[in-house]
Amino acid sequence: MHAAAQLEGLAAQRILLLDGAYGTEIQGRGLQERDYRGDLALTRDQKGNHDLLALTRPDVIGDITDAYLAAGADIVSTNTFSANRISQADYGAEALVEQINIAAAAIARQCADRHAQDGRPRFVAGAVGPTNKTLSLSPDVNDPGFREIDFDTLKDVYREQIAALLTGGVDFILLETIFDTLNAKAAIMATHEAGVAAGRVVPMMISMTITDLSGRNLSGHTVEAFWQTVRHAQPLTIGLNCSFGAAQLRPHLQALASGAESLIMAYPNAGLPNALGEYDELPEETAAQLREWAEAGLVNILGGCCGSSPAHIAAISRAVADCWPRVPARAPRTTYLAGLEPMEIAR
Repeated sequence: MHAAAQLEGLAAQRILLLDGAYGTEIQGRGLQERDYRGDLALTRDQKGNHDLLALTRPDVIGDITDAYLAAGADIVSTNTFSANRISQADYGAEALVEQINIAAAAIARQCADRHAQDGRPRFVAGAVGPTNKTLSLSPDVNDPGFREIDFDTLKDVYREQIAALLTGGVDFILLETIFDTLNAKAAIMATHEAGVAAGRVVPMMISMTITDLSGRNLSGHTVEAFWQTVRHAQPLTIGLNCSFGAAQLRPHLQALASGAESLIMAYPNAGLPNALGEYDELPEETAAQLREWAEAGLVNILGGCCGSSPAHIAAISRAVADCWPRVPARAPRTTYLAGLEPMEIAR
């Protein structure tokens, strides 16, 4: 059975668990620049280049992945949020993009397969972050028409990363923390092209991030408009991540869950950051809020974003163990279009 069909079958029986944050877990290890650099001949300081650890400290990434699986995660993501040519250029490591993604996928695959020996399947999602470029907005207030990058270039950047993740053995491609809907369209096309080149259909998980409490992303789309804009891709999951804590995401998640025929996957931050940028929300506090989501029938897959840990995933697992999963909505029979907001064309 294909991974997507297997996951959909399990998601009809219970609420599944995604893993949590990798960045804060890595930061807690107290690594030094030499840990990041290893024996690689790179000229710039590499401290903070978490994706590079797949090559230089695979033991660290493997330990964190194992911890999330032991906590109850059904799906683990690769530590590749910034493993693309654009983001790695900040470290002078863009030539290593293919190696990083293949290695990161292999680590996650090995961990997932090892934990699947308990008779419970585990899945791997290849994480693709948004890069620090936007197709929809100009970075120059004096030139609204200026763009730092064009659609085809960004698509090629995504395709390079996605092809390497597929080579490394991921089950799904996770397009996450989407702040620009046009960026998402480029990533969707890149995923399709990479799948065609690999001779396979690649299931997509798509996750938007909102930038303020109005519920819009940076390019101005509401969650409902975003769904209608990417719905043609027939994603395995659609959802929200990062942005805020669970309390602030609740109304926007409900709006998305009410109309989407895909599975809903949501993974909020562990509350809001404090004055030092750290996350103080305890695992039990996060879990209690996500149980309310589950009791309201809003979700199929839950996990954690910034500030979350294996303890958060374990607490969420316990909290929703007796909750029924959401039943996806039926596909509408009317036409939907979307600008910044959705528009329904009824008969």
